[in-house]
Amino acid sequence: MDSAKWFRIFICYFLWRYCRLIVNLWAFWTFKPIPIPENPTLRPSDVTVILPTLDGEGQELERTIASIMENEPKELILVTIDENMYKAERTMNKMPASNYKRIRCMSVKQANKRRQMARAIPEVTTEIIVFADDDVTWPIRTLQWMLAPFEDKKYGGVVTCQRLRRAEAPTFSERIYGFLGALYLERRNFDCAATTHMDGGVPCLSGRTCAYRTSILQDVKFTNDFTNEKWWFGQYQLNADDDNFLTRWMVSHQHETYMQYHPECEVLTTLENNPKFLKQCLRWARSNWRSNVTSMFTERDIWCQQPWSTYAVHITTLMPPAIVGDGLLWLFLFWAVQDWPVDQARTSFWAFFAWMTFSKSIKLVTHFVRYPIDILLWPVSVLFGWFHGLIKMYALMTLSVTTWGSRANADASDSGRMIRQKRAQFRDIADEKMHEKLLPNDEMRPYDYDQKHFQPPSA
Repeated sequence: MDSAKWFRIFICYFLWRYCRLIVNLWAFWTFKPIPIPENPTLRPSDVTVILPTLDGEGQELERTIASIMENEPKELILVTIDENMYKAERTMNKMPASNYKRIRCMSVKQANKRRQMARAIPEVTTEIIVFADDDVTWPIRTLQWMLAPFEDKKYGGVVTCQRLRRAEAPTFSERIYGFLGALYLERRNFDCAATTHMDGGVPCLSGRTCAYRTSILQDVKFTNDFTNEKWWFGQYQLNADDDNFLTRWMVSHQHETYMQYHPECEVLTTLENNPKFLKQCLRWARSNWRSNVTSMFTERDIWCQQPWSTYAVHITTLMPPAIVGDGLLWLFLFWAVQDWPVDQARTSFWAFFAWMTFSKSIKLVTHFVRYPIDILLWPVSVLFGWFHGLIKMYALMTLSVTTWGSRANADASDSGRMIRQKRAQFRDIADEKMHEKLLPNDEMRPYDYDQKHFQPPSA
């Protein structure tokens, strides 16, 4: 193949890889959040916050509750597990009297975020439900900004931007892992703002803090599908990836979503700043594989409703890892300029090197503006980007694994997050009946596929 053909291949692959970056750069820098109206019809008193938690106590949880209650929602529902219910009540008792009256505690038998959420949803009487993780801190006007898009009836879900809470006096290794975690959130903010501006697509309405119309979530069909999602041709019942399911539900039922990218609704969160961060990345990679493949090939709604987001986000799941893609581009360029004069070939190499440096840093500008000293760690992000390809490939080979691996006691009930179905011929029967079989302790009655009936409640 002559050099001209290799150059055409280089250009085509270059455009395929970087067209989304060029367009997203324009979309990100021209994005504007929906402002808070002067006379809103929705106020914080129209919001109930559902807060699933495992431990039910701790300084971090108390800080989260305090920041949420400063936003003045009507009510906060704290949902934990039965064995930690006394801890949750003890935490609630520490709250000021004004907040105590607006907090309720509930529990489920086993740690399962979907079941914890489903336990509280029917109890909500307000127009808007907000889900929050137990390690976030809200700015004082978060709810006002989240409610602004809901003034338009077309919006069914709204998510906030996020930023990492930096550790105090970290060690060198903690600083490295913290830096990588902060960049993960910066890239997420960039991608979500850009795709929201382009076609309304949000890759994932992150469960760290997101809002939905209550009428959508209290629908019986939603409850049934949310607590009985089937995955991999119906071979498994999936109880992980709750925020990805909610995101796909919004798309498949034509509810538009929005990301409010603004400092006044930028929630602070925590990520692991030790080797457990790699396990978090692995869990996220598995979740992305499962959800994006489902969106593209099972549900397929995104192809027509969000074509740009499909190209810019979902299809990238199927692309080669960054180290392979970068290597191919360098190889194609090398073959393309073999017949060029030496000075022109050298110029082309330097120009492409400058572009790759730009492309691997431009999404991170907002972080470096806040923390200029972190520019010294930029090469670490490039190396980790290449290493992440290995994580992505390993995640593909272990999609049936749903362990957290990064949180104490979070995997005690791991078997309930990915349940292999015994007999496909009874799947539809089980689906039809399961949503009505929630026990008082919120444990789903197991279906006996041999006897073809639901087993009685356990004592």
